[in-house]
Amino acid sequence: MRVVADTNIVVSGLLWKGNPRRVLDAARDGTIDLFTSAVLLTELEDVLNRKKFAQRLTSAGVSPHDFVLGYAALASVIQPANIEPVILADPDDDAVLACAVNAQAEVIVSGDSHLLGLGQYQDMPILTAAELTMKVSS
Repeated sequence: MRVVADTNIVVSGLLWKGNPRRVLDAARDGTIDLFTSAVLLTELEDVLNRKKFAQRLTSAGVSPHDFVLGYAALASVIQPANIEPVILADPDDDAVLACAVNAQAEVIVSGDSHLLGLGQYQDMPILTAAELTMKVSS
């Protein structure tokens, strides 16, 4: 299954246990194929560099850049499609959609209310990590 994970899922999966971690684990064991883009990797590094994550990263003994490199090795990095603006309230969310289009994703996974509110984009369902975890485990 081809999947694009929003940055919030990746951050949660890298730093904590729970369904976002299970999404990353599913990619590690080959159950799903993750896709990302340079724009999403830059966003991931920007988010991981936020002060609120500093202690968590320090205790893990990993730099934000190391996490980004690890995620880039786990996911296939592709060029995103050029799409018309979709999420006017949060244009950064369009990067997830653009990546999903060129990845020919079967699912987008996110915890973002703007994306989840769409329900789907170009026939790609937008699911929570819990929903995706249930789908791949059944």
